[in-house]
Amino acid sequence: MDRQEKLQAQKSKRAIETMYITMLHLFNRGHYKPMGLSGQSLRNALLELQPEIYGSIADPKKFELQGLLYVLDRLPKGIETCRFINLTATEGLDEAHFHKIVPPKRRRNCYRIDKEQMNIEITRGRSDIYDVLTHLTFMYLESHKLLNRMFVGYKSEVSHEWEKLEALVLTGEEIVKEDREVLFVYLSNLLGRGFEEVKTVYNQLATNSYPDRLFHIIYWLGNLAAKERVNNQYRLIRFSDALIDQVGKHVYGTIWAKSIKKVLFNKGMLNRPIHIISSNMHSVLNVLYAKQALNYESEDNFTLYKTLSNATATKERKQVIEYAIKRGLTEVDDTSGANIDVQIIDTSYLTQQKKETAPVIVVMDYAFGEQAYETMDELLKPYNHETEEAIKLDVHSISIMGKAGILYGNKGDIMIPSAHISEGTADNYFFINELDENQFKKLNLRTFTGNMITVLGTSLQNKFILNYFKSTSWNSVGLEMEGAHYQKAIQIASKVRNHISKNVKVRYAYYASDNPLHSGSTLASGGLGMKGVVPTYAITEAIIEQIFNS
Repeated sequence: MDRQEKLQAQKSKRAIETMYITMLHLFNRGHYKPMGLSGQSLRNALLELQPEIYGSIADPKKFELQGLLYVLDRLPKGIETCRFINLTATEGLDEAHFHKIVPPKRRRNCYRIDKEQMNIEITRGRSDIYDVLTHLTFMYLESHKLLNRMFVGYKSEVSHEWEKLEALVLTGEEIVKEDREVLFVYLSNLLGRGFEEVKTVYNQLATNSYPDRLFHIIYWLGNLAAKERVNNQYRLIRFSDALIDQVGKHVYGTIWAKSIKKVLFNKGMLNRPIHIISSNMHSVLNVLYAKQALNYESEDNFTLYKTLSNATATKERKQVIEYAIKRGLTEVDDTSGANIDVQIIDTSYLTQQKKETAPVIVVMDYAFGEQAYETMDELLKPYNHETEEAIKLDVHSISIMGKAGILYGNKGDIMIPSAHISEGTADNYFFINELDENQFKKLNLRTFTGNMITVLGTSLQNKFILNYFKSTSWNSVGLEMEGAHYQKAIQIASKVRNHISKNVKVRYAYYASDNPLHSGSTLASGGLGMKGVVPTYAITEAIIEQIFNS
């Protein structure tokens, strides 16, 4: 790594630190205007950082469309029309008449209050707040790029293209094909992007009920940006007092963990060997039950897993769940607000072991960033029952699997961490990983072993910092958001607070969802699709095999 790259990495590191401190300050302040003076430091830091996922954010002439698609999947539908964004705790809106909006790629409950206000419930801690603020800052920065083409001269005549876009959007009628193609040309001029690129993004956003969504999004982003410049009517982000008071206090994690341990207690499983797995809600289930449930006789398990991963396999997936419920599966739907569902699996139905000694597998859905510490810390605490002394959990192993960004390979490869490095802090976590590369050689899956960086947010990473972690003695192979937080909770529970055995086994493995250093392979370029099936199930099978052979 040459001197210039190191200097750029240092600048980027400072930009991330500035963003982290600024967002914390704004949160404690209670409100701010993203495009006003109070939001200037955050805007400048994001532009200095130029995260890979936001592509051409620093180019004043080009509107970043792929980054916009990524952000829209993680924010509530219709947020582009709102001047007022309120971040709140769970404060009872679910019991009112408001329609709940859940973004496709983030499990957040959001509520449209009126034409100008959107409320977003934050139940997953600081990482959730940073995620929302970063995405909104990006979106608002992009909206101001439209002003350069919306007006002919500063605060002067509105351009012909903008007038036509506004006229067609405000009619509220469906736009006919001929006018739609004319609008593609107008948008091409307004966005600084090619006709074909605009058309492609239009198709990606279109639905049967809302075919012209792109036109409305661009119009409202530009409309509110113009009001900020011309009329000083700034967009405003506010944090509720309840949210400010709750963050960091494990409010949702405590309720979530207690409900799980109550189920284990009521089913007589709390004193049995417990194995915790953080993963998705389908792979452990399918590995344990799918072959028997569907009378699948082939030795090629991965063909079965691919079939079950297909969107059309609704009937087969239902059949597997119904079979599993009769043979040891208990589903614990989350009502705490943590948005982490849980499956409890009594393996005495699957093995020849006595019920008292057969492992109990607790599968928890993915946590988000710092929420991983909150949930794991609370789950590993003894269970305080009303009529009995606190009962310690007999945790034998904790396995963490998931997707992460890779620095050496490509999408679908596997990373085996030897340590987790918490970005921006001196918190580094070393452990003996029970998983290794040998378990994946028979499938010809490429694997990489080394340190993993636990980042503040995937949307804050840029190539200079990532190259620094990859090319220097840090020897990092990938980045993710939860590993250090999980390991912090495990080490505190086992080595400091004596909640669980000091000999608890840990397993970490990730499959690559993206390579942020390769253009066209970032998270904004789309998901893995069926390519992720083999590494996901390979990791799952390796974990299950070790649990039963331990």
